[in-house]
Amino acid sequence: MNILIIEDEPHAAERLISLIKQQMTVNVLAELDTITRSVAWLQTNPAPDLIFMDIQLADGISFQIFEQVKIKTPVIFTTAYNEYALKAFKVNSIDYLLKPIDAGELQVALTKWKGLTAPTTAPDKMMESIAYAMQMLTKKYKERFVLKVGEHLRTVEVEDVLFFYSQEKTTFAHTKDSRKSILDFTLDQLEELLDPRSFFRINRKYIIALSALQDMIHHTNSRLKVKLKGSDDSDIIVARERVQDFKDWLDR
Repeated sequence: MNILIIEDEPHAAERLISLIKQQMTVNVLAELDTITRSVAWLQTNPAPDLIFMDIQLADGISFQIFEQVKIKTPVIFTTAYNEYALKAFKVNSIDYLLKPIDAGELQVALTKWKGLTAPTTAPDKMMESIAYAMQMLTKKYKERFVLKVGEHLRTVEVEDVLFFYSQEKTTFAHTKDSRKSILDFTLDQLEELLDPRSFFRINRKYIIALSALQDMIHHTNSRLKVKLKGSDDSDIIVARERVQDFKDWLDR
C-alpha cells in the first residue's frame, strides 16, 4: 500500500509511520510538512492509496490543500485538537485520530480503510464509519466524582485532581488542596472515564494530570522519573513502554 504523510512535526511523523508499519506493509511515498509542498506533490504525482494528514501545518490549516487540488484518496486526519472534526468529514476523511495516536485507534482506522476500499463496499458503509468516528469524538468524559463521607456527600471536580494512584488495592484522588479521597474505581476504569488529553497513565500505579508535574529526570533503561506536586513518593517512574507516548502527550 502506498501512503502519503502530511505532518509538520518530524517526530510525530516518524512515530506514526512506525505504528503503521507495525500493522501492515506500506510504502511511504513522501513526508510533507507544508500546504505548499503538499499541493505541489499532489499535482505532480500519482495518487497514493491513503493519506495521513495533520490539520495544523507550518504554513496554515491543511483544509486549504483541498481548495487547491482535487483529492479523491481517502484521508485519515491526525491532530491534537477535535474542533475540526465536522469540517474534516466534509472532505473525504474516513477517520480523525487525536494525538498522541493510540495504536488501537489506528488499527480501527486502517480496518475502516480496508473495508471502504473492498469491492463489495456499499455507500452506507462510509456513513457508518463517519457516524462511528463522530460518536468517538463526542464521547463525554468524567467531570466529577461524588463521595460519601460519613453521612454526608461531597463532590470532587476532575479538573481539581493532580493525580490518581493505587495503594494496597485502594484508589485515591489527590487534589490541588492536598486532600486524598478514596474512589470506588480502579485505575483501569478511570483510564476509560478520564479525558486522555488531560490525564496520562504513566504506570500501573499512577494516572497524572499535566499540572501535577513538578520535575522530570532521565532514569535507567530509557525510563523517566517524575516528581509530582503534593506527593512524597520519590520513586515514581514512567514505565519504559509508555515513555514515548508520554513525551508525545506532553508535546501535543
